Amino acid sequence: MYRRDLITAEIQKLAQVLARIMGLKLEGKLAEANQIFDETMESGFLLPKEILESEDLTIFENWLTEGNLPPEKLDSLSEFLYYELGVSQDRNQTIAPKLNLVYQYLSDQHKIVHLVNLHRQKTIQQYIS
Repeated sequence: MYRRDLITAEIQKLAQVLARIMGLKLEGKLAEANQIFDETMESGFLLPKEILESEDLTIFENWLTEGNLPPEKLDSLSEFLYYELGVSQDRNQTIAPKLNLVYQYLSDQHKIVHLVNLHRQKTIQQYIS
């Protein structure tokens, strides 16, 4: 019960950070939004920028498997990654395959499938192809 409360509180904090990032992007403060995004990946998800930016999907896949993040946190990560799409073609090519792996991992390892995620998986296929 205590662990669940900690995870819930952490997810709520991450949601607030995501809202802040999105607000900064709308204000045109892209550098600040990117800095907060990178910091959140490192501190909130223990995902180093080098792994996220790597073109080698195996590195990200290994991080995903070995990271042992709870499904709630992986779902939160998927939100952060989804809202990174559309920034640029290069960013889409970097993020979309990793986001797809997160959705697959949630489905395969945790048996969690959301209708929203299914729709998003179809949407991100345009960035992967």
